[in-house]
Amino acid sequence: MKTNTKQMTLNSVLAAICATLAFLAISTQGLKITFESIPVLIGALLFGPLSGAAIGTLGTVIYQLLKFGVTITTPLWILPYTLYGLYVGYYAKRHGFKLSTKQTFFIVISGELLITMINTISLYIDSHIYGYYYPALIVGLLLPRLGICIAKGIAFSLIAPQIVKPLQRISK
Repeated sequence: MKTNTKQMTLNSVLAAICATLAFLAISTQGLKITFESIPVLIGALLFGPLSGAAIGTLGTVIYQLLKFGVTITTPLWILPYTLYGLYVGYYAKRHGFKLSTKQTFFIVISGELLITMINTISLYIDSHIYGYYYPALIVGLLLPRLGICIAKGIAFSLIAPQIVKPLQRISK
Protein backbone atom coordinates (compact mmCIF):
# COMPACT_ATOMS: atom_id res chain seq x y z
CA MET A 1 0.00 0.00 0.00
CA LYS A 2 1.36 3.43 -0.91
CA THR A 3 2.35 5.83 1.86
CA ASN A 4 -0.31 8.38 0.85
CA THR A 5 -3.01 5.70 0.93
CA LYS A 6 -1.82 4.50 4.34
CA GLN A 7 -1.74 8.05 5.67
CA MET A 8 -5.22 8.89 4.32
CA THR A 9 -6.60 5.65 5.73
CA LEU A 10 -5.05 6.21 9.15
CA ASN A 11 -6.22 9.85 9.16
CA SER A 12 -9.78 8.70 8.40
CA VAL A 13 -9.70 6.09 11.15
CA LEU A 14 -8.31 8.65 13.63
CA ALA A 15 -11.02 11.17 12.67
CA ALA A 16 -13.69 8.51 13.27
CA ILE A 17 -12.13 7.68 16.65
CA CYS A 18 -12.07 11.41 17.47
CA ALA A 19 -15.81 11.68 16.78
CA THR A 20 -16.55 8.51 18.76
CA LEU A 21 -14.53 9.67 21.76
CA ALA A 22 -16.42 12.98 21.73
CA PHE A 23 -19.65 11.01 22.25
CA LEU A 24 -18.06 9.12 25.15
CA ALA A 25 -17.25 12.29 27.09
CA ILE A 26 -17.93 12.46 30.82
CA SER A 27 -20.20 15.44 31.48
CA THR A 28 -21.02 16.85 34.89
CA GLN A 29 -22.46 20.21 35.99
CA GLY A 30 -20.74 22.38 33.41
CA LEU A 31 -17.57 20.28 33.19
CA LYS A 32 -16.88 17.98 30.28
CA ILE A 33 -14.02 15.50 30.28
CA THR A 34 -13.32 14.29 26.78
CA PHE A 35 -10.62 12.24 25.17
CA GLU A 36 -11.22 13.29 21.56
CA SER A 37 -7.89 15.08 21.35
CA ILE A 38 -5.94 11.79 21.56
CA PRO A 39 -6.46 10.82 17.89
CA VAL A 40 -5.69 14.41 16.82
CA LEU A 41 -2.49 14.24 18.86
CA ILE A 42 -1.50 10.89 17.37
CA GLY A 43 -2.12 12.03 13.79
CA ALA A 44 -0.24 15.29 14.34
CA LEU A 45 2.73 13.48 15.90
CA LEU A 46 2.81 10.96 13.06
CA PHE A 47 2.17 13.09 9.99
CA GLY A 48 2.39 16.76 10.91
CA PRO A 49 0.16 19.82 11.00
CA LEU A 50 -2.07 19.19 7.98
CA SER A 51 -3.03 15.70 9.10
CA GLY A 52 -3.50 16.86 12.69
CA ALA A 53 -5.75 19.71 11.57
CA ALA A 54 -7.70 17.46 9.17
CA ILE A 55 -8.30 14.85 11.87
CA GLY A 56 -9.35 17.49 14.41
CA THR A 57 -11.62 19.25 11.94
CA LEU A 58 -13.26 16.17 10.45
CA GLY A 59 -13.71 14.36 13.77
CA THR A 60 -15.24 17.40 15.44
CA VAL A 61 -17.45 18.24 12.44
CA ILE A 62 -18.88 14.71 12.50
CA TYR A 63 -19.54 14.94 16.24
CA GLN A 64 -21.05 18.44 16.04
CA LEU A 65 -23.35 17.52 13.14
CA LEU A 66 -24.57 14.31 14.74
CA LYS A 67 -24.99 15.74 18.25
CA PHE A 68 -26.12 19.35 17.67
CA GLY A 69 -26.66 19.86 13.95
CA VAL A 70 -25.48 23.09 12.38
CA THR A 71 -25.73 26.19 14.56
CA ILE A 72 -24.22 29.63 14.35
CA THR A 73 -21.60 28.61 16.92
CA THR A 74 -20.60 25.29 15.31
CA PRO A 75 -17.32 26.73 13.93
CA LEU A 76 -16.37 27.88 17.44
CA TRP A 77 -16.50 24.29 18.71
CA ILE A 78 -14.55 22.92 15.73
CA LEU A 79 -11.74 25.48 15.97
CA PRO A 80 -9.95 24.16 19.12
CA TYR A 81 -9.23 20.71 17.71
CA THR A 82 -8.22 22.09 14.31
CA LEU A 83 -5.74 24.47 15.94
CA TYR A 84 -4.52 21.71 18.28
CA GLY A 85 -3.69 19.50 15.31
CA LEU A 86 -1.87 22.36 13.57
CA TYR A 87 0.03 23.34 16.72
CA VAL A 88 1.19 19.86 17.74
CA GLY A 89 1.86 18.82 14.14
CA TYR A 90 3.95 21.90 13.40
CA TYR A 91 6.00 21.38 16.56
CA ALA A 92 6.54 17.69 15.81
CA LYS A 93 7.50 18.37 12.19
CA ARG A 94 9.87 21.16 13.23
CA HIS A 95 11.65 18.68 15.52
CA GLY A 96 11.86 15.93 12.90
CA PHE A 97 9.03 13.92 14.49
CA LYS A 98 11.44 12.79 17.21
CA LEU A 99 10.42 14.41 20.49
CA SER A 100 12.08 13.89 23.84
CA THR A 101 9.92 13.15 26.87
CA LYS A 102 10.27 16.77 27.98
CA GLN A 103 9.25 18.06 24.54
CA THR A 104 6.28 15.70 24.46
CA PHE A 105 5.07 16.90 27.85
CA PHE A 106 5.51 20.53 26.77
CA ILE A 107 3.63 20.25 23.48
CA VAL A 108 0.80 18.06 24.80
CA ILE A 109 0.13 20.06 27.97
CA SER A 110 0.39 23.41 26.18
CA GLY A 111 -1.86 22.04 23.43
CA GLU A 112 -4.45 20.91 25.97
CA LEU A 113 -4.29 24.39 27.52
CA LEU A 114 -4.91 25.84 24.06
CA ILE A 115 -8.02 23.66 23.65
CA THR A 116 -9.31 24.61 27.11
CA MET A 117 -8.78 28.34 26.54
CA ILE A 118 -10.49 28.32 23.14
CA ASN A 119 -13.33 26.16 24.46
CA THR A 120 -13.79 28.58 27.37
CA ILE A 121 -14.00 31.52 24.97
CA SER A 122 -16.40 29.52 22.78
CA LEU A 123 -18.54 28.73 25.82
CA TYR A 124 -18.62 32.42 26.74
CA ILE A 125 -19.72 33.44 23.22
CA ASP A 126 -22.19 30.54 22.89
CA SER A 127 -23.74 31.31 26.28
CA HIS A 128 -24.29 34.95 25.33
CA ILE A 129 -25.78 34.10 21.94
CA TYR A 130 -28.18 31.50 23.35
CA GLY A 131 -28.91 33.32 26.62
CA TYR A 132 -27.63 30.90 29.23
CA TYR A 133 -24.69 33.00 30.43
CA TYR A 134 -23.95 33.38 34.11
CA PRO A 135 -20.51 34.25 35.56
CA ALA A 136 -20.14 31.01 37.52
CA LEU A 137 -20.35 29.10 34.27
CA ILE A 138 -17.19 30.70 32.94
CA VAL A 139 -15.19 32.05 35.89
CA GLY A 140 -16.28 29.55 38.54
CA LEU A 141 -15.41 26.53 36.45
CA LEU A 142 -12.14 27.84 35.04
CA LEU A 143 -9.87 26.38 37.75
CA PRO A 144 -11.47 22.91 37.63
CA ARG A 145 -11.30 23.02 33.81
CA LEU A 146 -7.61 23.92 33.95
CA GLY A 147 -6.95 21.13 36.47
CA ILE A 148 -8.66 18.59 34.22
CA CYS A 149 -6.75 19.98 31.26
CA ILE A 150 -3.36 19.57 32.93
CA ALA A 151 -4.21 16.07 34.20
CA LYS A 152 -5.27 15.05 30.68
CA GLY A 153 -2.11 16.59 29.26
CA ILE A 154 0.08 14.58 31.60
CA ALA A 155 -1.82 11.35 30.90
CA PHE A 156 -1.82 11.91 27.13
CA SER A 157 1.92 12.71 27.22
CA LEU A 158 2.53 9.28 28.71
CA ILE A 159 0.11 7.42 26.42
CA ALA A 160 0.79 9.02 23.02
CA PRO A 161 4.40 7.84 22.51
CA GLN A 162 3.33 4.26 23.26
CA ILE A 163 0.76 4.47 20.45
CA VAL A 164 2.78 6.54 17.98
CA LYS A 165 5.92 4.34 17.92
CA PRO A 166 4.24 1.19 16.54
CA LEU A 167 2.15 3.26 14.13
CA GLN A 168 5.30 4.91 12.76
CA ARG A 169 6.60 1.50 11.75
CA ILE A 170 3.44 0.41 9.93
CA SER A 171 2.67 3.79 8.34
CA LYS A 172 5.90 3.85 6.31
